[in-house]
Amino acid sequence: MSAPAPRSELPTLPITFRPTRTRVVLLTVGAAMFVVITVIALTLEQLSAGERSSFVFTALLFFGVLALLSRPKIVANEDGVTVVNLTRTRQLSWAEILRVNLRVGDPWVFLDLSDGTSMPALGIQPGIAKQQAIRDARALRALAENHGTGTDNG
Repeated sequence: MSAPAPRSELPTLPITFRPTRTRVVLLTVGAAMFVVITVIALTLEQLSAGERSSFVFTALLFFGVLALLSRPKIVANEDGVTVVNLTRTRQLSWAEILRVNLRVGDPWVFLDLSDGTSMPALGIQPGIAKQQAIRDARALRALAENHGTGTDNG
């Protein structure tokens, strides 16, 4: 991942990067848990109405947490990048992104920003789909170098 992708390999904008397999697994498990816990709550005859509703509420809470974990994405367009992490969304202009990093062992991409900070971008995660994450990180790096302050700026 040391060499930037050539200009011909730049993806067309707008483009969304997200850990699709992880998202599918999380939402499927969340839906299955919700259904199973709700069915159990409705079939247990000795439960009161309050206890049944607390089962359903707990199932909904579990599903909500897994849905929150499936939220991350990175949306790149002509104006810049929108990074959607678990609880925070941040809009960045291309000039703010100095480098896109995905080193061996990193749980997700990190963006080195012009203010001297580094920002995690959870929308590209090598966990389940390592090769896809590497391709996405290369594409985002090429876009940042082409649109941002990199030497490829045209």
